[in-house]
Amino acid sequence: MTPTLACEGLSKRYGDVAAVDDVGFAIAPGQAYGLLGPNGAGKTTTISMLVGLLRPDAGTVLVGGTDLAADPRRAKARIGYVPQEIALYPELTGRENLRFFGRLFGLPRRRLAGRIEEVLDLIGLTDRADGRLDTYSGGMRRRINIGAALLHRPDVLILDEPTVGVDPQSRKAILDGLELLVQDGMSLLYTSHYMEEVERVCERVAIIDHGRIVADGTRRELVAMVGSADTIELVLDGDVAAAFAKLRTVEGVIEAAMTGAGSVRLIAEGGRYLLPALITAVEGSATVTATQVIEPDLEATFLHLTGTTLRD
Repeated sequence: MTPTLACEGLSKRYGDVAAVDDVGFAIAPGQAYGLLGPNGAGKTTTISMLVGLLRPDAGTVLVGGTDLAADPRRAKARIGYVPQEIALYPELTGRENLRFFGRLFGLPRRRLAGRIEEVLDLIGLTDRADGRLDTYSGGMRRRINIGAALLHRPDVLILDEPTVGVDPQSRKAILDGLELLVQDGMSLLYTSHYMEEVERVCERVAIIDHGRIVADGTRRELVAMVGSADTIELVLDGDVAAAFAKLRTVEGVIEAAMTGAGSVRLIAEGGRYLLPALITAVEGSATVTATQVIEPDLEATFLHLTGTTLRD
């Protein structure tokens, strides 16, 4: 089956900095694919190349088998793009904005009118369609932004942080709508700072760091990369070096690392049950002042692979 969207060897440099370095992945028809990475990892640069806004230094992008570089008009016609920044006209109504972008896509007037109604229903804004955009909440504007990208019935919808700054009601409406699109067979490429959104919407996830894909798989496959072990973070007061030496010898501890002047990270089986033994082990050297046990999930996998949290 031909992927809806595929890239291979995608690279972009700015001087000595490799913003994107040999990125490649493929999205099947009807698949929601998440792209996770800390700030500056290369997500937006990658998306800019996938939609033809930025020319790659190397690599290929295929949209439904069409080479973006060789036939950009045909390839772009199959893409719906929702950028981070809202790209709408505040002095126009929601309906007028959709009509304007529908005409840019070349949709005939008669067909466009019906399509606008379908999109307004999908994004839950039929009752506010004739209000000026500058009277909309931030979440409503983002929903119109998504609607504009859906007018021409693209094969793949690419969303770059589509829920940043929106209220909980609008976030729910956006996620509900995206799930319906996938059920109807549309492919998605989704980036977000909200791990729970990616876990909810996406069937497959890639983690990008320093411009490279460091992992790619289903949620279960990615979580399996850190095994069944838990991550235990301890904050210590006292002789931290001596306490660290003792912690490394506690039965059940697999890995140990100093993460700061008074903090230690351990990888261990049954982390919650191991806490009493860890606290006892450091007695006489230090006192445990704070603990956190992170059980295996996508967040833990991300931390394990990148050494940072999603928002860093």
